[in-house]
Amino acid sequence: MDMVQNVGMKTRQNGGRPPAVSNDDPDGGLRAVIVDDQALVRTGFRMILLSDGIEVVGEATNGGEAVAMVRRTRPDVVLMDIRMPEMDGIEATRRIVADGSTQTRVIILTTYDLNEYVYEALSAGASGFLLKDVSPDQLVASVRLVRANDALLAPQITRRLIERFSPRADVKPMLHRDLSGLTTRELEVLRLLATGLSNTELAERLTLSTATVKTHVARILSKLGLRDRVQAVVLAYETGLISPGDSP
Repeated sequence: MDMVQNVGMKTRQNGGRPPAVSNDDPDGGLRAVIVDDQALVRTGFRMILLSDGIEVVGEATNGGEAVAMVRRTRPDVVLMDIRMPEMDGIEATRRIVADGSTQTRVIILTTYDLNEYVYEALSAGASGFLLKDVSPDQLVASVRLVRANDALLAPQITRRLIERFSPRADVKPMLHRDLSGLTTRELEVLRLLATGLSNTELAERLTLSTATVKTHVARILSKLGLRDRVQAVVLAYETGLISPGDSP
């Protein structure tokens, strides 16, 4: 398996040991749970995360185990498969997100970039999704981005996803009542955010500081009662604020 081979090579280059986590690293202490019914997949992801200093506090083979493990270990991020026995990843994601006692973020793992279940998973509260053949560097970067509540979905994937699965993807752009409380600047930020731009890219586009962009994003999420940026992206498409094919 290429994923396992790649991370194995990375570990060997470090003398066979996972790299130490610097005390100055703001991501130090990041904790993750891996959920997949295939042992080889879990092993590959565990090796990747551990090799970059991310603690794996547990593994689960189905959604029911995942929900129980998250309640017990309180991880920062869960890597969640979709198709599993007993309870699938969508229902598990819904239950984890609904638990107000944890701020755990869920990243959905899928074999296909347009898996029919991905949109439903995002609507259930997942913070993004990754293909299972993701490179080690991309996996680690994605876990850290989700923990920091930054963008995860690439613009082209976001547009294709919504175009295929959103029931309102063909709605003409209009100001939905749920967006009426946003300022003109916040609507502009939301439009650009929905195309997949990161905070840094938003700051460059709008000639603002990254801190100011983060403040705008936080206010948008608060006003709309949304958990994270991915839910904001879904809402922007569903309300017609942005349409599939729109470019940043």
